[in-house]
Amino acid sequence: MPMLTDPSKKYNKFTPSIKLSDRTWPDKTIDKAPIWLSTDLRDGNQSLANPMSIEAKTRFWKMLVKLGVKQIEAAFPAASDTDFNFVRSVIETPGLTPDDVWVQVLTPARADLIKRSFESVAGAKRAVIHMYNATSPLFRDVVFRNSKEDTIKLAKEHTELVRKLADEYSQKYGTIFAYEYSPETFTQTETQFAVEICQVVKSIWKPTAEVPIIFNLPATVEVGTPNTYADQIEYFCRHIGEREKVHVSLHPHNDRGSGVAAAELGQLAGADRVEGCVFGNGERTGNVDLVTLAMNLYSQGISPNLNFDDMLSVIDTVSQCTGLPVHPRHPYAGELVFTAFSGSHQDAIKKGFEAQQKRAENGDHIWSMPYLPIDPADIGCSYEAVIRVNSQSGKGGIAYLVKQILGMDLPRRMQISFYQVIQKVSDMTGTEISVDDIINTFKQQYYLEEFSNKGRLALRNFSLEDTRGGGAHTPQDASEYTRVFKGRIAVDGESRQVEGVGNGAMTALLNGLEKQLGAHLSVKSYEEHAIGKGSYVQAASYVNVSDGTKDYWGVGIDPDAAASGLKAVLSAASQACQDNVFPEVKPVSTADAIKNAAAGVVENVKDGVNAAVNGTN
Repeated sequence: MPMLTDPSKKYNKFTPSIKLSDRTWPDKTIDKAPIWLSTDLRDGNQSLANPMSIEAKTRFWKMLVKLGVKQIEAAFPAASDTDFNFVRSVIETPGLTPDDVWVQVLTPARADLIKRSFESVAGAKRAVIHMYNATSPLFRDVVFRNSKEDTIKLAKEHTELVRKLADEYSQKYGTIFAYEYSPETFTQTETQFAVEICQVVKSIWKPTAEVPIIFNLPATVEVGTPNTYADQIEYFCRHIGEREKVHVSLHPHNDRGSGVAAAELGQLAGADRVEGCVFGNGERTGNVDLVTLAMNLYSQGISPNLNFDDMLSVIDTVSQCTGLPVHPRHPYAGELVFTAFSGSHQDAIKKGFEAQQKRAENGDHIWSMPYLPIDPADIGCSYEAVIRVNSQSGKGGIAYLVKQILGMDLPRRMQISFYQVIQKVSDMTGTEISVDDIINTFKQQYYLEEFSNKGRLALRNFSLEDTRGGGAHTPQDASEYTRVFKGRIAVDGESRQVEGVGNGAMTALLNGLEKQLGAHLSVKSYEEHAIGKGSYVQAASYVNVSDGTKDYWGVGIDPDAAASGLKAVLSAASQACQDNVFPEVKPVSTADAIKNAAAGVVENVKDGVNAAVNGTN
């Protein structure tokens, strides 16, 4: 059957039972964390195709305690011996339940099941008895065929039983009891009627400010937009009475995909407590996700009073206990949520990290980062996965990875050059390029570390000498500064002596390569920076050379800055000469090299004089 062209013939628009024209929640902000209740082991567990074993539930319980959850709905103990025995275990096992953690159990409004629930929590330090009955017209008319009066009577009589048993068990075991009542299907219930039935329940329970009664107002099925839920919550908070003795609790489901928004607006409307599951497990589309709610607060500088600094272990525990994977795009926890593939995003993040580091050096540690609402390190994630590379990625992201892994800050023009290398690899594979692939390609392209023996030219040893010379017409206070390079270069693996002169170490090396190998190259740009700190600092050098038609980049790393620059020259020259056939090396003496260089200078002077005389440039 196809979708209807006019769905109004089948579905009615949700219409709230109240109109709150003077609502105040839109003008409020959340400035503190709510009381958290995890219902993973009850609502979450009952929705699993294969419910958790006692061992799995125990592991989950330990995780919740470690996270800092202070109220945990352990089970529906009257439903099965497994659930009953689990509740007994969290009470009787030494060290499993801290004294400040409330053990909550769920029961419907049935006398036999209420009694069984009390038996399950006997001896607990703190216990919450959570009783519910459905209150909406749909359930009153269709499921239970009860009137409003019948529904109130059901809640009243069974609350009286809960009160009686709580007094008895408290006197016998010293347990501190709290009572939670849920008008199930609250959002589909007339809000005025929900207030009425809760007022009756409250009058019987007689709460105190020290141990308030909990009214759980669930979006059992999410039927409206979050703002309508907020209106219902604000109306309830205004009219319930004795507000200081009441904790208003939210239990949003996610049928419309807006459970988080409903929970946040509900808090603005006055709610004190939120019930949900870690990563949002639950019936149908799930309960509201406690991780997202907590981390949303954290990202706004508000402590959620929950500790997710080892998010990966939380993911492992939840996935293994429930059999449900965490979606790779799940907020804060998914594998890809801190990952950028887009080139423009990567470039912005790279610049953001650089700016963040500069601010931190000046004492400003406020996080302000493009595309990253929180620092991944705060939840135990590394920066390595922030930028990943595919065919859509840009030079900034690739350069960021090289800097993070190797500590090498590539010049901008070199970023463009290496980006083109990676793009060729990505286009050939059509898939994501791993960090290891990028780093290995970088090392191989520029003949670094284990790939150094694959370059056609490699530095073995060298020495540099300074010479000063002057012509007959040179003033006494002027001089020419010449650097002489002498060294052994591995040429296709064979060690050969190379000598050359120039106005610096790199030009002297290139002069030697030209004289002895026929490599006609010139330096276009050179940059360097330090890698590391303290006693072990290395120089990283980047050289751009040209053969007159094409540019080549080279990289060198060495504790000695001069050696680093020379290695970078040979790295670039190896690429430029990749297909060259080298002549046999003919050693040239230092004197001849200086003589040849001087002759070249004279010729350049003659050319300059002739150009001036002839009026040419």
